[in-house]
Amino acid sequence: MSEHSTQFEAAGGGLVLRGAILLYRSEGPRNFSSYGAHRGDAAAFASMHTVEHDEEGGPTIAAGVPLSRAHLRQWTEALGRTVRPELLPENILVAHPDMLVWWVPEQVRPAYFNLSTRLAGLQVLTERTVVPVPYPAHLFIATRSRLGVYALPVNERPTADTRVLHSPILNVFVNGSLCWGNIPTPRALAISSIPQFERAVFDSWSTHPNPGQEFTISGKGGLVRLWDDLAARRAKRFPIKRLKPFGAGARQGRRSSTEPITLGRIIGGAK
Repeated sequence: MSEHSTQFEAAGGGLVLRGAILLYRSEGPRNFSSYGAHRGDAAAFASMHTVEHDEEGGPTIAAGVPLSRAHLRQWTEALGRTVRPELLPENILVAHPDMLVWWVPEQVRPAYFNLSTRLAGLQVLTERTVVPVPYPAHLFIATRSRLGVYALPVNERPTADTRVLHSPILNVFVNGSLCWGNIPTPRALAISSIPQFERAVFDSWSTHPNPGQEFTISGKGGLVRLWDDLAARRAKRFPIKRLKPFGAGARQGRRSSTEPITLGRIIGGAK
């Protein structure tokens, strides 16, 4: 094993290299980074090894055993004790190594429209434009695999029992996931990354509704005409009553769920 520092400074004293996790995956392209994204169907294996030290303190990886959930729990708990305390802003609902949840109040902000199909009768969105429009209060749930974007029924901090609504933002799929397209994704799932997540949602160009998104609002005219009307009137408030409860808008061959989908339910099922 090559030279490696085995001592680290920490609040409770020095840390010593005690174990190693080796990750195995079916071979990919030779120039493929081992730290990058992998195909979800690639075979994988992980082993847990103790690290032995010689008389001079040099480390050697010893024989290992298959990595278990018990190993992961043990080290997750230990690592959690070394995380520095952090003051959370008032808009943060969940701050976890694998999940970040926050909300933003309703507000008027610039929206970026560049529709791929120009509908007849539009007043403002007839060309590429940036125009102020009112947004309802929004909920964001960021995990290591997706960013969930939802609207809130009232302009206040939500609770676990708050029923969420479909977001009217055009870059959001019916399942709540943001369509990233060529938008750079934040590298860290951290509070400091929140501005990057929000810029991806609010400061990206909207070109068209995603499949099924027209069914997520009620009333006549559709989603694009709704945004056009709000922009033309210089509206200050979004008509929340036109947003359907999340889960009630998808009509793609499935029956809509009648069970309310709450913030607590979404967090419990987030991956």
